[in-house]
Amino acid sequence: MKLIQITDPHLRGDGKPVCGLDPAASLAKAIADINLHHADADLVVVTGDLSDDGSQASYRTLADLLEPLIPPFRLLLGNHDDRSAFRAVFPDAPAEDGFVQSIMDAQAVRLVFLDTLDQGAVAGRLCDRRLAWLDRQLSEAANPALVFMHHPPLDIGMQPLDGVKLAGPKAFADILARHGKVRHIFAGHVHRLCGGTWNGVAFSTGRGTNHQSAPLFGAKDFALGFETPTYNVILIDGQNIVVHALEIAGA
Repeated sequence: MKLIQITDPHLRGDGKPVCGLDPAASLAKAIADINLHHADADLVVVTGDLSDDGSQASYRTLADLLEPLIPPFRLLLGNHDDRSAFRAVFPDAPAEDGFVQSIMDAQAVRLVFLDTLDQGAVAGRLCDRRLAWLDRQLSEAANPALVFMHHPPLDIGMQPLDGVKLAGPKAFADILARHGKVRHIFAGHVHRLCGGTWNGVAFSTGRGTNHQSAPLFGAKDFALGFETPTYNVILIDGQNIVVHALEIAGA
């Protein structure tokens, strides 16, 4: 099974640059690269911050950019997104209990897509309703699970980013530990390539398709980075999961 993770496109409805870059052009290059090299992917997952300004116009831009994408896709929300504006443009996007969250069962694995948006906050949140929903999905899962979310639930060792991760991660960790089915967490938000384990569960993150976070360890203030954008190619073979970070041609 082949999955693609794109994260943090940060599109604007007014077409203005974001961090001095053109986010629509950057995402278009990512999609063209995926179509050229990975048209056989089973699914493309975009892990949040679809929009930079939360406008309906930005989501209409996203819809236009996704039109030529060959593989099917699933969209998640991040802290820059607006749930109502997104739903207005993507009314058929899978959602449950009023959140943009869903599951997909395919090839002996359950994919779980979480909505960590806490409207108006930079940090993420899984409220009691979303945690209960996750608990049910893992309880009913007949196969191992992979979780996709915008906000990582753990510190990655960079203070400005660690302060805006998923808030209250213990409740999330307790659910994962109780079921023991989650093999990997795929997150965005930090605009960095990093990976490891958290409470025994593997995790990885990705660079944004537009701008990055500078790799400043020990710094108290956030700083931009401009490393080449990437998308992640996720290869699943039974119990084995391999994640490749591929730089986007021409980006």
